[in-house]
Amino acid sequence: MKHRLLLPARARLAGLTAIAGVAEWLCRADSLPVAAAGYQAQLQRQMQTLPRGWPLAAVTRQAEMGDAGDGHWLRADPAHVRADLSAVRLLACGDMGLTPDETESLLRPLKPLFGDLGWPLSAPSPERWYVSLPRDAQVPAFTDPDSALGAEIHDLLPAGNDGRRWRALLNEAQIVLHNHPLNGARARSGRPPINSLWFHGGGRLPEQVVCDVQAVLSDDFSLCAFAGRAGADTAALPERYGANAQAVLIDLRAARDPAQLANDWLLPLRGALRAGQVTRVELDFADGHRLLLTAAQRWRFWRRSKSAML
Repeated sequence: MKHRLLLPARARLAGLTAIAGVAEWLCRADSLPVAAAGYQAQLQRQMQTLPRGWPLAAVTRQAEMGDAGDGHWLRADPAHVRADLSAVRLLACGDMGLTPDETESLLRPLKPLFGDLGWPLSAPSPERWYVSLPRDAQVPAFTDPDSALGAEIHDLLPAGNDGRRWRALLNEAQIVLHNHPLNGARARSGRPPINSLWFHGGGRLPEQVVCDVQAVLSDDFSLCAFAGRAGADTAALPERYGANAQAVLIDLRAARDPAQLANDWLLPLRGALRAGQVTRVELDFADGHRLLLTAAQRWRFWRRSKSAML
């Protein structure tokens, strides 16, 4: 039985291999082929869609509303951008701490902008906003927000004739949001204003989603939505590792404390591996680095000086 852990980039876990028991375990691991970096690429390794792509908007819309049908959906999530001397950068997107009433207040003046194009805008949850597009809509590729954070947004928006309409729509939406009284109140209370939208995840429901695990433990709605379409069981991430007889994907991308990660997850997993409760453990880092751990690797005494994670 295998367990796979989704982990942040190794740079975010500095000091992990200095924790007793972790370095000697990881240094005996096998390195798997390096994969593409980034959170979206990391999720796409776990959930394969047919046809290929990452139609996040349609999948999450179906999971929370059940009305995605055969239409084309696009996420238009609330965002905060900030201008500096040389660029306008995306600093936050999605979960901005909005209440349902605040969300509706922001949507009210935005809906006519999209409605005039025949593209209804809706927000069944404060952090996930959707644009409903015609089934045959030709939508340019947009950058996922995790990859866009901190970047100059104009470098990431689609260019050319295909992108011109979307750039204009985004500019109009930014003007509306800039003038909204809710953002003045947020600024006065020290909260970042919702002064932009971020388009991403366009597409139609996939014909099929395939994964190689039976269960997913995650607090990420998007990952659970794809897992549900693949037929996997989903549950919230527990506080620490517990024995699981299924092939399971454990989403620890939010981990930032190396000691807590080691004590709550890695060291208990090492014990389960040695006890024969698990046959293999895979570590998948957001920077594309991947490790395979098995019980037989304990006999690799010659691998002591350098961890494969480093």
